[in-house]
Parts: sequence; C-alpha cells; structure tokens
Amino acid sequence: MGIFKGALTVRRYRVEGEIPEDFRDRYPDLLNEHAYREPMSWDIGKEAAGWCLVHNLLDTDFTDRSRWLYNHYLAFALRVDKKALPARLFKAHFDKRVAKWCEDNGKTRVPRAIKQELKEALQQEMLLQTLPSVATTEVCWNVVDGWVFFHATSESANDRFRKLFLATFGLHTEPFSPLDFLADEPDMAHALEAAGISDYRPDSAAAEGEGE
Repeated sequence: MGIFKGALTVRRYRVEGEIPEDFRDRYPDLLNEHAYREPMSWDIGKEAAGWCLVHNLLDTDFTDRSRWLYNHYLAFALRVDKKALPARLFKAHFDKRVAKWCEDNGKTRVPRAIKQELKEALQQEMLLQTLPSVATTEVCWNVVDGWVFFHATSESANDRFRKLFLATFGLHTEPFSPLDFLADEPDMAHALEAAGISDYRPDSAAAEGEGE
C-alpha cells in the first residue's frame, strides 16, 4: 500500500469542478454505486472494474467513512479483474470435444456452426473454473487543494481511472505537470533557469522579460 507506506509511482491530476460542501455525506453513496461487483457471467478478455477499499480488495462497502476518509483526504483503490484461458490447454480440450462429436455422429468433420457451439460451450465451462487476474491501484484525493494521485503510470490504467472517476463524481481530471508548481513559484523558476536546469518561465516572468 504505497499511499500509507513505501515509495510512490504516480500520475497526478488536477480535479476540475466544484466539490459539494456535503461531500462527506454524498460520496459514500457514489462510491458504493460504482464499487467493484462480480459479473454475472464472463467472456474471454472481459474486464470488470470498480472501487474497493485500500486495505483489502474484497471490501467494497464505503458506508463507514472512517475506513477511507481522512480529514480532507480520500483514499481508495481501483480494482480491475480479467479472465483469460490458457491457449494450449483450451485447444487440447477443444480437440477432444471435436473428436468425440465426430465419433458420436459418424462424421469425419464438424460443421462450422456446430464447431462454434462446441467452442463457446467449452469457453463458458472453463471460465467458470478459472480465477480472474486481479489488479488494484491506489487513489489519494485531496478535495481541499483539488488534486488526486493515481498510483500507476500506464496509459490504459490511467484512462480507465479517469473515466470511472468522472462517472462516479461528475468531475474531470487534468494531468498535472511539474511545471505547474513553477507557475506559482516564479523565484524558483528564475533560479532553475539561471542554473541551466530549466528554461521554463511563468507567464508573468516572460512578459517582464519581453518588456525590458
């Protein structure tokens, strides 16, 4: 749990939009509405995603605010499950099914439609016996200062997070660049420029330089 201990590798976002004053009362319902739920059925490559508590991925009830709300910080996680079948094992079972059908029906080949039915039936049987791969990614949201950390850097994971965040809270997230810090710290920007570390200038500093 990188949020509470250890190193952090994160993407940082600005949260665009107004936080309701009663967010402590409203957000438990919103998080519960978009919490992780086990699908009724699985398809090959299908993903199931939703929020869970940071401390245990099996906990998806956000009713108790003390488990995820720390003053003005929200700490929770994005859980994503996916099922896939081992290709070689599936082919071995499928070849057996095809051979058995041919033997039972006195045929040398299986019609295309029947072959598809056999394939889909075997997929569903094996999916029921297969555990999903499970990934959780931590989220830390400062609702006062308007920023959120997502503890992953991959584009696909961040895209999934931003879409679910918007669907849950109705708020957009915009990437937060390290240069955004310098916009509020013109003295630091000048020092880094003088040291040859950065050529970034806040807009106000650039305007002053052009006027000289």
